[in-house]
Amino acid sequence: AWLEGRGERPNGDAPGRFRPVMLAVALDEAVDFDKLDPADYVAEWKWDGIRVQAVREDGVQRLYSRTGDEISGAFPDVMEGLTFEGSVDGELVVWREGAVAPFGDLQQRLNRKTVDAKAMASHPAAIVAYDLLAEDGEDLRGLPLLERRARLEALVERGGDRLHLSPIVPYADWEELAVLRADPPVGAAAEGLMLKRKDSVYVAGRPKGPWFKWKRDPHVIDAVLMYAQRGHGKRSSFYSDYTFGVWTEEGVLSPVGKSYFGFTDEELKQLDKFVRDHTIDRFGPVRSVKATRDFGLVLEIAFEGLQRSTRHKSGVAMRFPRVSRIRWDKPAREANTLNDVMDLLDAIETGGGRVAKPKS
Repeated sequence: AWLEGRGERPNGDAPGRFRPVMLAVALDEAVDFDKLDPADYVAEWKWDGIRVQAVREDGVQRLYSRTGDEISGAFPDVMEGLTFEGSVDGELVVWREGAVAPFGDLQQRLNRKTVDAKAMASHPAAIVAYDLLAEDGEDLRGLPLLERRARLEALVERGGDRLHLSPIVPYADWEELAVLRADPPVGAAAEGLMLKRKDSVYVAGRPKGPWFKWKRDPHVIDAVLMYAQRGHGKRSSFYSDYTFGVWTEEGVLSPVGKSYFGFTDEELKQLDKFVRDHTIDRFGPVRSVKATRDFGLVLEIAFEGLQRSTRHKSGVAMRFPRVSRIRWDKPAREANTLNDVMDLLDAIETGGGRVAKPKS
């Protein structure tokens, strides 16, 4: 409006404003650990929700996504349950029985402009606080992390029943932390760990060094290519979008996901040739590829999680599936079954995401 001459110039110090977020870089275990001293960093869980910024200043209350979009209207229960004065960086989650619920629960609250009382009661949202950016009109972003953390801990105590503190994860060395990352006691509620330098100030963007994210290894299954569709942009001449399935007890394939990345340009050319050479039917832009127990292309699929779905015939949906390997060597009959996938889903649900068995 200001640029069009229809309003006042925005004030960069206005109460309730969004502050650009600080992001972490992915940890390269082979390179970074040799350069880092465990004593210089604190660790905390990388909660599996959505990054948000909650601001309450001079009577202005707003909830922002990590990109600065205001989403307050979709989470009135959160805003009504906050009582602090300042700006908190955290993770929006569903909080149930004193703990963070799996991401699938939060999905029931996402992509809605408004929400009804029933949804708020069945999927109560809250914020797990990572950092304190401002308090009582004071900008804290230039303070070291440990100082901001101390003030955050005090603020959370009086911040309202929808604000919870993200705990520090104690560890002695990288090896101990690796064990926790592989099989976190908080289960599926966390998708990995964050490492933050104790002296780091809060700066916008993704600087290299102060913060690292160390995500859990993905789940993996072997599935069979069933359908392919042309890609977009520079991939528009290639069949690069792949639907894959696993075997049912009846010996037929049931689709469980779709992926369009994870492979190299050279592998894309090989996949495209396979699709063209083994097309058995066409449905508009989609090609059906030959896939029987005696013939088919097996794709190793990596993914972050599973959840039950009534929209999919298989009854299950994958989170962030990608092609991690093309199994030219593996017979189609040896791909995973739907029972395998459902067993994994059961293990994730009953173990809170902890598929590995706890050590005795």
